[in-house]
Order: sequence, then C-alpha cells, then structure tokens
Amino acid sequence: MLSTHLGELLAATPPGVGAALDAVAGFDGALLHGFGRLGEDGTAALAALAGALGGSPLGGPVAEAAEKVAAGSVADAHLAALAGGRTALLGAVHDALLAHLDTALGRSRADWVPGGGVPEAAPNLLAGCRSWLGELAIAGWRGVDHDLVSASDQAIEALLAEPALRRQAVLLDGLAAELRACSPVATMADVPVRRWADLWARGVLLAQPGGTAPARETVSGRLLLLGVDVHEHGTAVQVQAHWLLEPDGDGPHRVVRTSAAAAKVDTIVGPAVWRVLADRPVLLRALAEQRAVQVEGLTLAGGDLLWEEDRARLGFVADPFATARLHLSGAVAAAVPPLDRHPARIGEPVFLEGYTVDEGYTVDGIALRLGEHALAIDMDRLPACGPLTPGLVTASSACIGLVRWDAGRWALQPLAVQATVKKKQVDAHNGDWALGPTDPKVEKAMARSGDTVLVLQERAGRLLRK
Repeated sequence: MLSTHLGELLAATPPGVGAALDAVAGFDGALLHGFGRLGEDGTAALAALAGALGGSPLGGPVAEAAEKVAAGSVADAHLAALAGGRTALLGAVHDALLAHLDTALGRSRADWVPGGGVPEAAPNLLAGCRSWLGELAIAGWRGVDHDLVSASDQAIEALLAEPALRRQAVLLDGLAAELRACSPVATMADVPVRRWADLWARGVLLAQPGGTAPARETVSGRLLLLGVDVHEHGTAVQVQAHWLLEPDGDGPHRVVRTSAAAAKVDTIVGPAVWRVLADRPVLLRALAEQRAVQVEGLTLAGGDLLWEEDRARLGFVADPFATARLHLSGAVAAAVPPLDRHPARIGEPVFLEGYTVDEGYTVDGIALRLGEHALAIDMDRLPACGPLTPGLVTASSACIGLVRWDAGRWALQPLAVQATVKKKQVDAHNGDWALGPTDPKVEKAMARSGDTVLVLQERAGRLLRK
C-alpha cells in the first residue's frame, strides 16, 4: 500500500530533474533539424548537454564531441559520446524519480550487479548500423525521406539474420518502419521528437562493440500473480506478467516479471491476441485463473524472469489482491540495467485502496484521490483484450496497478480492480481472458465475426501445401 509519503511523491519533483530534461529537450531539438545544419540554437543545445555532464566522467568526451560536431566533423565516436551523454542524463533523471518513488512506497531495491561481457558481434554489421544512424543524425528528422529510410534495408536484413543482434535489429526495424510511414517528415505538423531521439540514442549505443550484460542467477520458488500488462502493436503483442517470487529457502519476496511475445497481423485484435500465445498454456492458464506457479531452475536477469513452460507447474488459486495486501509492501524490487534507466521505463507495481475517484481531475481524464492528493489514471493503457474498462475503474474501491512517470507527472496504469456492480463485488484483471473471453456479450461478438487466428492459420496451411 502507498505510504504516508504519497503527498511528497505527488507534490514534489526531485531537484535537478527539470533542468536535466531541458538539456535533453534542447539536444532533441538539434537532432530534429540535423547536425549537418545546427545553427546557433543547435550549437548552444549541444554545449548545454555537455555542460550538464561537466562534473561526470562523460563531461570531457561530450564537450569534445559537441565542439567537433558544431565545427562540421561528425564521426562515429562523436555520435557515440553524444548518445551516451543524453542517455546518462535521462538515466540520472530515472534514478532520482525511482528513488523518490521507492521512498514514497517504503520499498527496498537490490543493488545493481553487472554480469559478464556481451558476446562480440560481427563488426561489419554494427558498422552498418552506425553508418545509417549517422546519416539520420546529419539529416535530422526533418530531412528524412523515403531514400534515406530505404538505405537501412540492407543493414536491417543482415541484422535480422544474426540471432545475437536481434535486439538491435528489432529496434532499427521499428524505427525505420515509423520513419517510412511518416516520410517525408518535412511535411509533418508534429514530430515525435523525444521518442525518435530515444530510439536513435539506444540504437547508437547498441551498435558499439562490447558492453556488459546484467548478472544472471538461477532461481526456484513460487510465483504469486499481481497483474498483467499488455503491449500491443499492429504486428506484435507482448504480455508482461508481474509477480512476487517466494524463493525456496530463506529470503524476502522479490518483485519480478515474465514476458511472452509473438508476431501477429493487424487484423488480430481484442481477445483474439491471446491465441497467438497459445504455445504457453501454463502461463496463460496461470493468468486466466490467477494460479500460483511453482518454478524450478529459471534464469533471473535483473527483474526479468525468463519463462520456460517445462519448468513451471501450476499450483493453487492465489488472489492477487490478497497477495498485494500481504506481501507487496515488503517485497524487494530489482535493480534497473543501465540501458533501461529512462523515466518512461518506470512501472512499479502498487496496491491502492481507500481512495475516491475524481472524474473532474482533468478535461479528459480521472484520478484516484487519497486525502488531499490525486494520482492521475492512464486509461489509454487499458488493453482491449481484457475485461477492464474505464467504467469499472471509476467504480473501483481497490486497485493493483503500475505507477508510471510520463509527461512530467505521475500516473497509475490499472492492472486489476475490485468494484461494486449492481451491489456485487466484481474483480477484473487484464489477464482474465487469457483462455478466452468470459463475458457472454464478447463471446457472441467473436462467434459472429469468426475466429481470425483460426482462419489465418487455415489459409497459411493451404499456401504451404501448394
């Protein structure tokens, strides 16, 4: 449950956060117009980024890179320094906000433990990535056209063929797809400057040789479900389940998450998206029935538990609200890997009750009010593949959700709620429909429209038989 420090969380921002974000915004503005034509504002923005890092080990390299780029010399090393400086600044913001949140929640967090080095990848493939990202930086987002986007095709195709570089490949493929859909960017009224700069900076850093992976450990114990977060795209879906791990032997509960992802087509929407994850029956049943799961010998990297169906065994029904009430406040959270230290990455599970719902918090949103303070609710993150609706959230008296920091404020993303509907208590979880919808109206609607996944599988089978 949120502690008495909630007011401090909602009312205050850690010192320095605003100035750091201003420096990042200036850099992103320079990247919008391109390093090939910085001008006075762009030059000042790069100098401000270097100044913000002046007291750190990155201060010297970033200052040198800013001077060289302003003088017209854009080399791989300079772009790597600038991307590293921007990432480090956002990492500092992330750390300040997360420490602030941990204090408000009374939550302890494990120390970061680096693992071994990342296996060396093919230098020529990484060089191809850096070359295209360098062209983007010189041209700027306003200079992106179809020809510049198409220049990435060969590099991305080569990356996708190399399993060790799949992370870099998916990132660049996604960035290229967005740029292609928006080309020519010069005609766009509003450019997603922060998002594209985030992707560019991470792409540049992933394209550098070397690196350090998070330490891995083998764990066994019992998983108790808290809630499910669904990320859906036109061509992919990812389910992230948040759990408390009761490790075998002594030790406190640990906050972990498991992820399952699959490719799909844009016609697979709503409850049908669960069908593309059918190769994980143990996971889906645990989510749909809120079952505890006994796991043996799974790998834990940071806070991510790598799911293996054959090492998981279903247990008893475990009410997520009872789990959160009893154990969440004393659970230990995982350290965040260096490249994931970004304010947008914050998503800490919390349990709330005893609140009222304020439907007039903003023009187009509602909030949970605890005493004198309000926590905005992010309704846009409610997935269409589950039973959770804005109406249930509004009628709720208890909620399990993820506290996030977005657009300069804290907000809550509901994962599960307890609400009173027609004088009866109703529990609704994002994962309730993992084995199929339980709402008769939704079942009838799906029956009328047909099973999209089954139809596509049948058509694909016919094509393969030809």
